[in-house]
Amino acid sequence: MPHAVIVDAVRTPSGRGKPGGALSQVHPVDLFAGTLRALVSRNDLDPALVDDVIGGCVTQSGRQSVNVTRNAVLAAGFPVEVPATTIDRQCGSSQQAVAFAAQGVIAGAYDIVIAGGVESMSSTPIGQAQGGADASGPLLHERYPDGLVHQGISAELVAARWGFSRRQLDEYAARSHERAARARDAGGFDREIVPVQVPAGPLVDRDETVRAATTADGLASLPAAFRDAQFCARFPEIRWSITAGNASPLTDGASAVLIMSEEAAARHGFTPRARFHASRVVGSDPIEMLTGIIPATRQILERTGLSLDDIDAFEVNEAFAPVPLAWQHDLGASDERLNPKGGAIALGHPLGASGTKLLATLIGQLEDTGGRWGLQTMCEGGGMANATIIERL
Repeated sequence: MPHAVIVDAVRTPSGRGKPGGALSQVHPVDLFAGTLRALVSRNDLDPALVDDVIGGCVTQSGRQSVNVTRNAVLAAGFPVEVPATTIDRQCGSSQQAVAFAAQGVIAGAYDIVIAGGVESMSSTPIGQAQGGADASGPLLHERYPDGLVHQGISAELVAARWGFSRRQLDEYAARSHERAARARDAGGFDREIVPVQVPAGPLVDRDETVRAATTADGLASLPAAFRDAQFCARFPEIRWSITAGNASPLTDGASAVLIMSEEAAARHGFTPRARFHASRVVGSDPIEMLTGIIPATRQILERTGLSLDDIDAFEVNEAFAPVPLAWQHDLGASDERLNPKGGAIALGHPLGASGTKLLATLIGQLEDTGGRWGLQTMCEGGGMANATIIERL
């Protein structure tokens, strides 16, 4: 059975996902195309050898509609014979793209494949695809007669049910910015970031979302972002502690990973950076929504025979501060190995691109420290989670 190896992983800098953000003037097709071009260029790969490109994108409407991945492949100048598809597993879309790509290699369907993702939240905001329509339908309403909730309410529920104080959440958020700023200043993201030339604008080569001066005391003044009278009555345990400061910001960005069979890598003279070891995807309560990362991690460790102590670095997506804190609480993971270069609270969360963005950072962390095993996990809308384990080579 072939092994799937990761030859390279790149990402754009993170731009604030609002009008005026550093990348807001870049079309998402061009944003994604730039990472594809960089990936093949810096590895001197003939794009005609790519069997498929699998991209993640959450809000597939407007400028991100009509198979944004195929459009990006064409915009990148790849031969028209290179196919592409776009998938949606919410925030885990590009992490799932990696799993599908690696599974294709292992099954013998692919020799060389690219997985990645894109999200331009400044131009294609969350909810745009729904267009005001009911996306649930009568049968789902019947199962959940009180209605499903958005992720902000789920984050509040996690904070309340795990007993995290507002101070704990703000301290965690400040730590994310501190670690990200320290890693950035030390060149810790240089290998993974590909600069973006903004039309008639500057060259963007640093994450716009990192705020080095962030402190827990400063975050304490921010108001609750999701307080709602309806949900106050429905969930009296909520203490309304989620703010714009202890949640990931709206973000623009793209990322891409080059995956091959070991045989193809050897044949074409590539030196892999890591090996895809295992993946796992689970469903979880769609009301609490964000805690599937806990069973996903337990299941992938059980299936691989690895223990938490074997893992040298964890990338747990910081959609909201209580998410990695709940994961750490239940699993007992080392604080030093959890998001050691900061996480999405500081580095941004470009939805469909976040999975491969985290993977690029995880590979770099293992290389920087000489670690062997890395685990990343991502909570997802609707109550799902992906987990992936890689081995540095």
